[in-house]
Amino acid sequence: MIRTRAIEPLMMDRVADTTSHRERGALDCAIVQMLAEFLDSRSVVLYQLLQDDSHTWMMRRRAGYDHGRLQAQSRVRQDLPHLPKLTDRAQWQACVNGRRPVQGTPASGRSIICFPVEEGAHVTGLLEIELSGSMSARETRLVECVLRILRNQIALLDYGERDTLTGLLNRKTFESRFVKICADLPEGVTSTAQPTSWLGLLDVDRFKSINDTYGHVMGDEVLLLVSQIMQRTLRGGDQLFRFGGEEFVVVLEDTLAAGADIAFERIRTAIENHRFPQVGKVTASLGYTAIRLQDAPALCMERADAALYFVKHHGRNGVRCFEHLVESGDITPKDNSGDVELF
Repeated sequence: MIRTRAIEPLMMDRVADTTSHRERGALDCAIVQMLAEFLDSRSVVLYQLLQDDSHTWMMRRRAGYDHGRLQAQSRVRQDLPHLPKLTDRAQWQACVNGRRPVQGTPASGRSIICFPVEEGAHVTGLLEIELSGSMSARETRLVECVLRILRNQIALLDYGERDTLTGLLNRKTFESRFVKICADLPEGVTSTAQPTSWLGLLDVDRFKSINDTYGHVMGDEVLLLVSQIMQRTLRGGDQLFRFGGEEFVVVLEDTLAAGADIAFERIRTAIENHRFPQVGKVTASLGYTAIRLQDAPALCMERADAALYFVKHHGRNGVRCFEHLVESGDITPKDNSGDVELF
């Protein structure tokens, strides 16, 4: 139970500290820890809702606080089929569908309460709290207020971080995210036989012709649909950026070379097989490269762009890896790209 009203100034101090975060992962962790402490809960888990191609809601952990231990989202990504589904628990489904808190029947001296996490007009997550007893009306109101603060703060972050047309992360956000990706690379990776991170640069083929023939409004519609196809095709933890115009950046983490090639090829195929309104068939070219320890964003992009350039000049509508092109002698890296070695 929440203690007395004397705790409210301390609560306001914690809320103020929490909203100072400018990175979503840190904000998630701060919200979870604050609620765990003030509710004296056994655990607090923040999930994010995801969808696969069949539009089945999926779940993955964003942040958790369990028996005094804070756990941020793991850097290791999981494919959707291995994640629990929203329909696995009636309590989860009722919370999301009803857009309201749902409290289960207390059992063995504990109860679990679920709250919907909303962003704009959509439910994008779920907060699950485990308590020793039932939750009071005042505690329920507290959690709802904190989640409103989280929603408002995320809206502010998204305003500066996301592309207004597609909703993907924007170019400005790419560099700060790239630094974190490099910092999270596993130590001792020396070959593509081990999981690592990959950067793909995708370009919509003949996009200028689409704009000239069908107009810029339809061109924007193509870009929006391409972004949605990529989001549906990739794993929930993969990162997508609109880099400018018809160019997109895709970052895959903890993936083998073969897995990266399959993922990027899946994007290309999904775009090629989609029927775009009025335009019909649209294709895309993609070049990708391994992200190296202490890599610079410009150098990594340069390698991916070299692979993309090769695809563009060899028929378009393809996927090629920079490292494989160097190994085969099809392209020669520039002097500032460093050695031919992967890392």
